[in-house]
Amino acid sequence: MTPDTPCKRLPSIPARNARRWIGGTLAAWLLACAASAGAQPLWFAGGRPTPDAQQAVTALAGAEADGLTPKDYDAEGLTRALEQAATGPQAAPEAMEKLDNALSDAMRRYLSDLHHGRVDPRKVHANFTAPASAQFEPDSYLRAAVASHRLPDAIREAAPSFPLYGTLRDALARYRALAAQPGWERPLPAPPGGKLTSGQAYSGIAELARRLQALGDMAADARVPRRYAGAVVDGVKAFQSRHALEADGTIGAGTLAQLNTPPAARVRQIELTMERLRWTPLAEGPRVIVVNIPEFMLRAYEYNDGKLDIKLEMKVIVGKALDTRTPLFKEDMRYIEFSPYWNVPPSIARSETIPQLRRDPAYFTRQGFEFVSNGKAVTTLSDANLDAVLNGQMRIRQRPGPMNALGDIKFVFPNNQNIYLHHTPTPQLFKRDRRDFSHGCIRVEEPVALAQFVLKDMPGWTEARIRQAMTKGQSNTVALQQPLPVVLAYGTAIARANGRIYFLPDIYGQDKLLDQALRQNTARRPPGVPASAPAAPDALAHPSPSQNPT
Repeated sequence: MTPDTPCKRLPSIPARNARRWIGGTLAAWLLACAASAGAQPLWFAGGRPTPDAQQAVTALAGAEADGLTPKDYDAEGLTRALEQAATGPQAAPEAMEKLDNALSDAMRRYLSDLHHGRVDPRKVHANFTAPASAQFEPDSYLRAAVASHRLPDAIREAAPSFPLYGTLRDALARYRALAAQPGWERPLPAPPGGKLTSGQAYSGIAELARRLQALGDMAADARVPRRYAGAVVDGVKAFQSRHALEADGTIGAGTLAQLNTPPAARVRQIELTMERLRWTPLAEGPRVIVVNIPEFMLRAYEYNDGKLDIKLEMKVIVGKALDTRTPLFKEDMRYIEFSPYWNVPPSIARSETIPQLRRDPAYFTRQGFEFVSNGKAVTTLSDANLDAVLNGQMRIRQRPGPMNALGDIKFVFPNNQNIYLHHTPTPQLFKRDRRDFSHGCIRVEEPVALAQFVLKDMPGWTEARIRQAMTKGQSNTVALQQPLPVVLAYGTAIARANGRIYFLPDIYGQDKLLDQALRQNTARRPPGVPASAPAAPDALAHPSPSQNPT
């Protein structure tokens, strides 16, 4: 390749919107680079492996650092073959070509897995699709990286740029080191009477303290008391807060089960969350709202000068795990409804509202319900009108007011599952640790703060005006000047602002589903075929979540 080739050096990739830039701005450049390489070997020069080839097999052997599996890329076999090619007799052209192609195939699969993920999101019931401008072509990208002799940097830039990914990558290494330590296979003894409180004697106090210190929940130099007290109780409280448990320092069945969970299980939990981050669109614009369902939290982000700032975080209530799960997808918020009507979904009307109205007719007036037929409101409760609802000839809606199920504001990002964000007339539920109580929609704890974030580019909407519109009792729809991405995501291993790793219950069984999909994918994936190639959902997917709001 001549010195004036366009592949002389691969430019640095910006941290913000890296995936879109990789696939869009560089697309033509990468294709030209691939063409300029011709049919020359990618990894050999003068019949011997190049330094780039050694960097490639080193990267494949270290794929575990990103939660990937070196065996998927035959890292061990390629390393041996490359060593033999470097030190043994010079290989015949046919053998050299075969090894060159095998290493290229492995690296393409590795880059695709690192960038796109190994599983089509739709197979695990997540409706995420990369936009056309963000398509990543592993072959061209690989050839450009090798030609510019910056393969390690290019590999790093192909991974997700969202900061959580890097934090989890570091945590993965720490928990792998913990998993290699002895002692985790022995469960802690059950507390006498099934519960351990401060001041009690406990035969497992020394081992409990060792675990808390190893996990970073208790200072390494803290004195270990003879009884369950002092620094050990404080360490348990810190541990409980990181594992979605009430941080009361009492060790019951739930806390004991978490304490007995080996680090190897946490390793897998981190790996699964990293896999989801590869196909969850978290960094596609200057502002984004992300709801992490198993955490029951909403965060609003802004990108400023390439840095991610958390502008807002609040508790949320999500769909019931048993039967009305909140789906996973990304859509753009386009408008807000102040003092909204609630159109009762037919499924809720049939199963809940109409039976309640037949038992207690006064419920109709108390709740501010009315019937709607051909666009006209009917305020008379009758058996005929209830039957008309059941027959699809009328519908029930709830007028704006203090009893409205949507509260006094609704954030709408149009989608085919009728899911949205809204306030609630029952804010006391936000005090619960586990908050899956809705029919699928997402209730937000601080609607005024969220509205301020959403309407930031519309300065006329002050806090006072927002509150006035919410309490006016007259429905009013406000269109946003710019669409705002909303991502409904799922991650059970999370890094908080304090840098510590928190582990959450797999409330929807999504970790189990993804783990199964990954294992099946590894077993059946033919060489050279990226895992992210589109495919229809298979039997791994759960039944569709409820389309009912609230």
